[in-house]
Amino acid sequence: MATIALSRPVAPHRSSSLTSTITLDNHPSQCPVPVPNKHIPVCPPGPIPQEDPTTPPPSPGKEEDQLGRSLLYPPDRYPCVAMGRLSLFKVDADDVAAALDHIARQPLPEPSQVFPWLHGLHPANQIQQAFFMARKRALRKTPPCLRGITVVKADSELNVSRLKGAISPHEFLHLGGPDAEFLDIDPKDGFSVRNFQIQTAKSAMTSDIIVYGDDDVAVRKLGWDVAAAQQRWRERHQAQRHPLPVYNTFICVSPFAEFEEKHPEIVAVNSAGLLTGNVLDFFHQERREMYEMTRASETSHNVWLGPTPDSGSDEEQAYDILLECSDLGRLNPAALQAVWQAPDDETKQYHLDFPSSGSILAPTWSHAEADGILETCAWIYRLAHGTDAPTQNNHLQPTPDTDGDTPMSPAPPPPLPQTSTSTPPFRPRKILIHCNDGYTESTMLAVAYHSFALGLPVPHAWLDLHTTQHRNCFAYPSDVALLSAIAPRLLLSSPARAASASASSDSSSAWEEMAELVKADEPRWFTGFDGSFPSRVLEYMYLGNLGHANNPDLLRAMGIGQILSVGETAMWRDGELEAWGEDNVCLVQGVQDNGIDPLTDEFERCLAFIERGRANGTATLVHCRVGVSRSATICIAEVMRRRRLSFPRAYCFVRARRLNVIIQPHLRFAYELLKWEETLLRSDSDWEAKGDGDGKAQGGSSFKRELEWAEIAREVALMNRPYAR
Repeated sequence: MATIALSRPVAPHRSSSLTSTITLDNHPSQCPVPVPNKHIPVCPPGPIPQEDPTTPPPSPGKEEDQLGRSLLYPPDRYPCVAMGRLSLFKVDADDVAAALDHIARQPLPEPSQVFPWLHGLHPANQIQQAFFMARKRALRKTPPCLRGITVVKADSELNVSRLKGAISPHEFLHLGGPDAEFLDIDPKDGFSVRNFQIQTAKSAMTSDIIVYGDDDVAVRKLGWDVAAAQQRWRERHQAQRHPLPVYNTFICVSPFAEFEEKHPEIVAVNSAGLLTGNVLDFFHQERREMYEMTRASETSHNVWLGPTPDSGSDEEQAYDILLECSDLGRLNPAALQAVWQAPDDETKQYHLDFPSSGSILAPTWSHAEADGILETCAWIYRLAHGTDAPTQNNHLQPTPDTDGDTPMSPAPPPPLPQTSTSTPPFRPRKILIHCNDGYTESTMLAVAYHSFALGLPVPHAWLDLHTTQHRNCFAYPSDVALLSAIAPRLLLSSPARAASASASSDSSSAWEEMAELVKADEPRWFTGFDGSFPSRVLEYMYLGNLGHANNPDLLRAMGIGQILSVGETAMWRDGELEAWGEDNVCLVQGVQDNGIDPLTDEFERCLAFIERGRANGTATLVHCRVGVSRSATICIAEVMRRRRLSFPRAYCFVRARRLNVIIQPHLRFAYELLKWEETLLRSDSDWEAKGDGDGKAQGGSSFKRELEWAEIAREVALMNRPYAR
């Protein structure tokens, strides 16, 4: 059957593996294979931007009009201590709090003024330089429009007594030699548009710096080191005939206890080492969002799915049996059988395990593994219902091949475990199938049991968990193959089908009849299914990849009626676009993941399209190639608008809901989203901005950022570190 593109194809991607010479290469048509337990996929940046090297950059205007305003500049109002050419200015807790509040109300420079400098443009990094600058050497210069505030804790102990946004001196300052200086932070080799880890240091170079701590001697010593580094930084730029604004160093003369007493709103970690909750913590926020998304729910009688509860918590104590799916788990239905046969003790709780999704690989899985899955499902059913499961054809025996492993032809199901007819009435047990994040490692068992318990074919059970039960599922291609292979056996053994199923004793006939039924009932979307659904971010908005966009039957089955393609083109078979409706497809062209192409200009059109779907009662799939950068940026923008969340909160919200994949809008997109927060705060009088609400931004309405750019980038880098490959 012929295939058609939904719209004109976009230019080919650049190869994701960059060498010293930049070459162009077409990207593969298939999406990357998911990696278990979360991963950061590679996002090809697209072709080298083609620009006319003779075109001058836009006029920057007067420096005084560009430079952000700060209560710390000019520093004339603060007491000064001089030592030669260096100066320190003294501030107290009130001054620090007022300065941080004021800077949060100032508009950030436009992205075009600070990029690509924020990406990192080391003179020795030929790849980065060639990609971003071509012949525009002026882009290397430090933007003169930046003036921030960097707060530094003198003793580097950030796990106690930490102010909002505070960093360690080692994050931006080289203190090993006789002379302190700023770190040479730009990467010397390699290409990246996601250098979040360097933003703290780059921001410190363009900030007034406040040093605080309870050791006055350490604070003053570090203050002189910072002042000296600032002086050297300025002299270096003057030698290159690129003057910088004057940035100053301040030392806080107030003890930390004064901040806790008078300004708790800027205390992130108190003097006891406890999070105050007054300042957003990314790790804590992501965990909250993940729990909210995956909190345990009952998917069938007495069987619950959810994340691993905290040890000893009331939530954990609510279950009789906790079956954890993990990489270290093993098939052991005998353990469930032992629970059935043990004397009933309501005070006893059982912790058992099971292999994680993706750990039983085809074609190496054996009859024993398939039998173990079937028997596990049967024992879960018995324990949950407190009774034997009526099953059909339990007397049928499998027919192994000559190796005693995978059958050469379809085999009937093995006998399921039976209990004695004299077994007394049994107390139903409340069972939790769980894993760390609530869906990844447990999906294979969850789908298998749902099919077994409800008598649904595997594809319908999978879809029912998502649409009816609102459970997120993320499996791997190996799980699809395994569950497809045992699907007839799950149905043959299902208690839900036993009452109405044929009681035929002909094993071949029963097996063939069920296999044909499963094959005939298989929906078309399941043919190209790789185990992952698009990620439900909001009830009316899904985030996915190009593979999801290329499966319109899956989208229809999930209740998705619109597709928003960001920089990519879905390929459908002839006639599918007409059946779908051209008005239900929106394509954003000319936006690559290259750190250069802006996306802000497309926000209004994209969000209007998403709103159109919501108003019409349908959901929209937002996708790019991998579903982590361009499309994730649009989804974050919509979450910010719809739920009135700051950028960092919306980032954590979407990050938690992008199943098994770490969203990663590149630096420019992240910066654009922080500017989008300004736009929303200015235009929405109902948005309850943090703070006193008495400050006015330059040129208009009141707004206040919850976190500054450097703090956001620092937290993103720390969150991504465990998943970096």
